[in-house]
Amino acid sequence: MPKIFIKLFADGADLGEMISMYRDPRIVGFTTNPTLMRQAGVADYEKFARKVLEAIPDRPVSFEVFADDLSEMARQARVIAGWGPNVNVKIPVVNTKGEFTGPILSALSNEGVTLNVTAIMTVQQVRDVAAALAPETPAIISVFAGRIADTGVDPVPHMKACRAALASRPRAELLWASPRELLNVFHAQEAGCHIITATPGILSKLELVGKDLTQFSLETVQMFYRDATASGFEIDVAQRKLAAEVGGVSDIREDVR
Repeated sequence: MPKIFIKLFADGADLGEMISMYRDPRIVGFTTNPTLMRQAGVADYEKFARKVLEAIPDRPVSFEVFADDLSEMARQARVIAGWGPNVNVKIPVVNTKGEFTGPILSALSNEGVTLNVTAIMTVQQVRDVAAALAPETPAIISVFAGRIADTGVDPVPHMKACRAALASRPRAELLWASPRELLNVFHAQEAGCHIITATPGILSKLELVGKDLTQFSLETVQMFYRDATASGFEIDVAQRKLAAEVGGVSDIREDVR
């Protein structure tokens, strides 16, 4: 059976799902973002965050700033960091104008704030972030490997290069973000990533790791049969046979093309 040794984080903003994932000892951290919160119907950011931290007090949880001005980002980051000792503050690598957030990453990291620098795509961005971070302060570098793959680029060698770019920052962990399938867990391991974050839907497939494929084939056929039966599908074989006998072979061939 393939071994999983990478750190598994759960990505989402549904409190019930997060608590369920917390009960799984394999899940050692959590990530969120404003888009996931909006999709989950979160109306009060801080109230939601405090409920999460009350339920999950001893594993890292990432909460993201939502300002666009760098100084306001830094102000929000300091507030969020104060919500709990296990909080990682997510800051995007650039703002909506494309301005690199390096100056505030440097200031916050030097203050001891544990950052999760997010929305990273390029190796150069990883180099720039590494240069901005304080060597002694832990940090997470979230590279969106799934989105990189969506462009047709193989993310494994790309993430290996990202890992190499972090050589000068041993306390910074590389995170494989936006996975598309469970197999990405093993891709992330191969690339040398420290962490992968995934939705509960992907993480639920952990139970399939190492499953016998012959048995899996049988279960798949059984599933198709159950669903077809439950749907009440019918094919009138007798009527088709009669039509074939009346119409002749040429009609049968025409009918099944």
